[in-house]
Amino acid sequence: MTDATIASDLGRREQAKADRRLKIVRAARDLIRETGDTNLSMRMIAQRAEVSVATPYNLFGSKRAVVMAVLEDERDFLHRFMALKVDNAIDRIFEAHALGAGYFIQDPDFYRPLWKALLDTNGEDNTGLATPERQEQTRAAWRWLIVQAQDEGLLQAAMPAEILERTLSHLGNGIMLSWAMGTMPTRELLPTAALGYALILASAATPAGRPLLDKQISRNRKLLGKPGDM
Repeated sequence: MTDATIASDLGRREQAKADRRLKIVRAARDLIRETGDTNLSMRMIAQRAEVSVATPYNLFGSKRAVVMAVLEDERDFLHRFMALKVDNAIDRIFEAHALGAGYFIQDPDFYRPLWKALLDTNGEDNTGLATPERQEQTRAAWRWLIVQAQDEGLLQAAMPAEILERTLSHLGNGIMLSWAMGTMPTRELLPTAALGYALILASAATPAGRPLLDKQISRNRKLLGKPGDM
């Protein structure tokens, strides 16, 4: 057998493995949407993907790894974020938020159970799907956005970006919990969070940044309507 033949065989095997992984991820995604539950059995996933029961274990190792792969498979966030065209760092923060929330708004039946799993801390390591590594990646991205606004003179540099990021994170997680548990309508998800973010960031705004945040506050108050209209 020549080196070229060996390389060709290896390439076919790797492609077949990638195809099986994709079938498993798609099967799990469809099951989550249909059942509203991320606690799927490997047998269910294998049957839907039309592979052996051993295949998901061999390729992923655990149900949790399959669900995480489903979540990542759905996200082309970074590519879409890099394509955003904004005039300033404040608007970039709100466009990034709108981009992320757009996934949930477009497909709530799929993302609600995923967010329940993300926020559930009853797993073996008390983190649910929100592993420390995943949490830190998200927090670092938000700190970067805040620092950009500080560098542009729109937020006060004296206010630590870590404090602002942590406050936004607590607010965002609370809102997502309300939505995931069904106590907040999907239509209110984006403006509620955006209004909260704007009110928090306004506390650290410079004279140059305040008008941009006032615009966000006014816009999202209108989207939410009067309290009696909620």
